[in-house]
Amino acid sequence: MEDNNKFSSPPNERSESSDQRIRATDNPRINPNLTRRGFVATVGVITGGAYLSKPLRSTGATLVEAGHETSTGAVSLNLKINGQPRSLAIDPRVTLLDFLREHLDLTGTKKGCDHGQCGACTVLANGRRINSCLSLAVVHDGDQIVTVEGLANGNELHPVQAAFIEHDGFQCGYCTSGQICSAVALLAEQKRGDASVVTEDLNSTAPVELTNDEIRERMSGNICRCGASPGIVAAVQDAHQKSGRTKA
Repeated sequence: MEDNNKFSSPPNERSESSDQRIRATDNPRINPNLTRRGFVATVGVITGGAYLSKPLRSTGATLVEAGHETSTGAVSLNLKINGQPRSLAIDPRVTLLDFLREHLDLTGTKKGCDHGQCGACTVLANGRRINSCLSLAVVHDGDQIVTVEGLANGNELHPVQAAFIEHDGFQCGYCTSGQICSAVALLAEQKRGDASVVTEDLNSTAPVELTNDEIRERMSGNICRCGASPGIVAAVQDAHQKSGRTKA
């Protein structure tokens, strides 16, 4: 006859397990009503509080834990900003945008989305427009950077700046510095014959015919949430025509 108790635990093991449970519930430091979810939540609060209790120190545009600010080491940066040579030792993690705003007080360049999607931080690096929020400052060692503060010639506005004022190419003005820098680069790209996705003749090396569609496409990386885009297109077109380029 088959033994029905062959899969049962030995009596001594059952009694030991029972004793352990009894001892656990008798321990005043153990909460018998504590669930797994409650345990995880409690541990999360304790560990999070311990981390947030560490002192933080602001260093320029970055926030680092005290005691770790020199773990990567400051690096020497030499570049030309708006025609002026600048040399500084900075944290290599600082973006070009934060370097301009926090270290050089060039606050014309704006921080919008900080993800390279709105274009408010557009500056010119060696004549090429870039999103400064996506570029580390140390990458531009030796480069020539032009911000909106460096476009005017003394009291004489850059033609694109003057056109933006004439055609009301702004409303709140927050994105305007990036729009203007982008438009300046756009006109240089058109002069070189750089094509866009709406350019009809991709084989031509002559200056591109700057239609309104071309302007809208080439300025699509700069977002105006106020709805001033018609004025922006008109301003770029006016600046283009006054510069003597092919009329649209």
